[in-house]
Amino acid sequence: MLELIQTINNKIYKLFFLIFYSKSFNKFGSNSTLRFPFEINGAKFISIGNKVHIQTNSWFLAFKNKNVTPSLIIEDNVYVGRGFHVVCIKDIKIKENVLISDNVYISDNLHEYKNINIPIKEQEVIFKNNVIIGENTWLGENVCVIGAQVGRHCVIGANSVVLSDIPDYSVAVGSPAKVVKQFNQKTNKWERL
Repeated sequence: MLELIQTINNKIYKLFFLIFYSKSFNKFGSNSTLRFPFEINGAKFISIGNKVHIQTNSWFLAFKNKNVTPSLIIEDNVYVGRGFHVVCIKDIKIKENVLISDNVYISDNLHEYKNINIPIKEQEVIFKNNVIIGENTWLGENVCVIGAQVGRHCVIGANSVVLSDIPDYSVAVGSPAKVVKQFNQKTNKWERL
């Protein structure tokens, strides 16, 4: 009985979402879900692929800064855990088959802080760098990626802060994140550095 109620709830939720929210996105793919509660700012700049599942308490913010049109793209078959937070002022792309754990933060920008006579919250938001999360990558719980690119088939350990690019087939941990393991194509094994 509980399963039947849950199935009916899910169908009602999907119908409600399709009617009221999905059309506000630049693209919202088939068989994708965005679980309530959530907050979306700048949906017209956000494209979500097919079979993308985003859990509760996510916040998406895509906004124009200095007349630059932002582009936030999540490709097909991505799973996003609870408490996801993403801020895009220019270009963020999450490639296919990415696994994002709970409480992950991704941003292509940061607050300026150089002028000590102005509160940081009142200083300009500045673009840092394009963000790409490569195919088949896993971001562990509480990971922050700020203005950096993560290669394909990488593992970013829990609580890591990625501030510089991580190459393909790497395991990175720490704050700031550093590569500790890479896949060796010659030996066909993961090796510690």
